Amino acid sequence: MINKKNPPLWFPIIMIIIAWAGCSATGQDKKEDPKSDQRPAVAVEVLQVSPISVQDGIDVIGSLNFKFETDVRSEYTGVVTAVYVTEWVEVRKGTPLAKLDTRELEVLLKKAKTAVEIAKANLLQAEVAAQRADREYERLLKLKEAGLVTQQNVDEGLTEKEATRARVAAARAQIQAAEDEVLYIETKLAKATIYAPVDGVISLRNVNVGDFVGEMGSKAMFKIVDDQTLDLILTVPSADLGAVKVGQTVSFFTDAIRGRTFTGKIRYLNPRVNEADRSVKVIAEVENPLKELKGGMFVKGRILTGHRRGVIKVPRNALVSWDVAGRRGELYVVEGDRARKRIVTTGAVSEGAIEVVSGLSAGERIITRGGFNVKDGDLVKMVRKDGEN
Repeated sequence: MINKKNPPLWFPIIMIIIAWAGCSATGQDKKEDPKSDQRPAVAVEVLQVSPISVQDGIDVIGSLNFKFETDVRSEYTGVVTAVYVTEWVEVRKGTPLAKLDTRELEVLLKKAKTAVEIAKANLLQAEVAAQRADREYERLLKLKEAGLVTQQNVDEGLTEKEATRARVAAARAQIQAAEDEVLYIETKLAKATIYAPVDGVISLRNVNVGDFVGEMGSKAMFKIVDDQTLDLILTVPSADLGAVKVGQTVSFFTDAIRGRTFTGKIRYLNPRVNEADRSVKVIAEVENPLKELKGGMFVKGRILTGHRRGVIKVPRNALVSWDVAGRRGELYVVEGDRARKRIVTTGAVSEGAIEVVSGLSAGERIITRGGFNVKDGDLVKMVRKDGEN
């Protein structure tokens, strides 16, 4: 038993130790009390992840050009006497566009036709002379048999016969030459009327009545464009070229025609890479039956390179952090009533959504709004789900 009036020296030390142990136990109980420092539930919006089918592609920009464009010039030199069309008129192949002065050619054509008739008359004379020479030669042969003419007379008759045959051949050649001259002048006359070489629309009229045309290096009289088929000239980064193939579809739109989407087919890939920006020119063919699209329009589009199923995508605002180059991001998944931080691997980006390659499964719920106010393990309260009222 301890003497209270004269306690031993070790007694105060024991009392201090007991008092310290009691204080520690009280502090530990207070720390472990979940109600003492628990954060209130954070209001968040969530989205249940569902697999979808996606169309892979490459975003591109480009411009539209006319696939077929023709400059119409005159082969015949002369003064324009008539113009039959103006700009923005649709024409068919063979439609007359303009006419040149042909008065001089018409005179030359008459002379050439007269020369043909003269040549034909000369042929008739030569044929008559040839027939007479044939008969004379036959008569000389009979007289020679009767001894009434010499061999020299017979030889002279043969020479005349052959000469007349040569004159007949020359007359026929003169006829052919005269007829060729007529054909040549008629061809020039035909060229004096300018016809549309292709179907299309007159995009430029560059001539008026009284203009002199047809000289070497002369300007184009008309420009005709085929606006039913256009070329879409695209620029594709060389890093994406491996996914681009001839025959793939290009979906595109232009601000000039709002609310409409158009398509084309890739027809040509330039084998050369542009050294300035390491891009490749790609040409797609676009059918334009309604003629809504115009040459020179600027467009934005996407080359469709493939189709995949079972892809998981999340909204951009679901990621609380994102290393684009490293393809790594962080988001919060709701497990029960608590938020759990999850590291995911990201993939393609399109239309504000990011593909999650790994780290997230279909059916899980992710926080799409309010995630920046949440810490790992916090209680959350779902005020509504994305897409619900």
